[in-house]
Amino acid sequence: MSELTLLLLRIGFLILLWFFVFAIVYSLRADLFGVKVRKLPQPAAPAGGPAPSPSSPTVPVAPAAPRAKAPKGPQKATTDTVSRIVITSGPKAGLELALGNETLTIGRSSESGLVIRDDYTSSHHARLVLWGQQWMLQDLDSTNGTWHDGERVSTPVPIIVGAPIKVGATTFELRS
Repeated sequence: MSELTLLLLRIGFLILLWFFVFAIVYSLRADLFGVKVRKLPQPAAPAGGPAPSPSSPTVPVAPAAPRAKAPKGPQKATTDTVSRIVITSGPKAGLELALGNETLTIGRSSESGLVIRDDYTSSHHARLVLWGQQWMLQDLDSTNGTWHDGERVSTPVPIIVGAPIKVGATTFELRS
């Protein structure tokens, strides 16, 4: 083998190594800080009122309906009535999300249905899945785990209405 060929192989190998280093750094950065998302321009405010602040979006919350006396013992969440998620603690405490019949992904990624931005939440942390008439909670191999009613979720488990679900530093409940 000539010296020129050996030199070109060494340079090619060095370039390949640097490519892998940059790929790893990019992947770590994307996982830690998320992917940049372009924000859409805000529509012009009506002449009669001030423009809403972009840092504090308003979220409509349905008024609480009078509740009937709950039966004793744990109840599994079904789709007989409209289910909703109520965040009880964490950065978005008080937020309510109505659940349709679609899967809801929870995580730090902007692609998630419920975005939770804290250091203890993975990009794709957990998922709520409607399985027949039953809501199930599935952990997506998160680093810090998903907790349901005080127990760590390792396989999909049926969600108990009113039982606390903890993802990172946020706790929420499924209510019907």
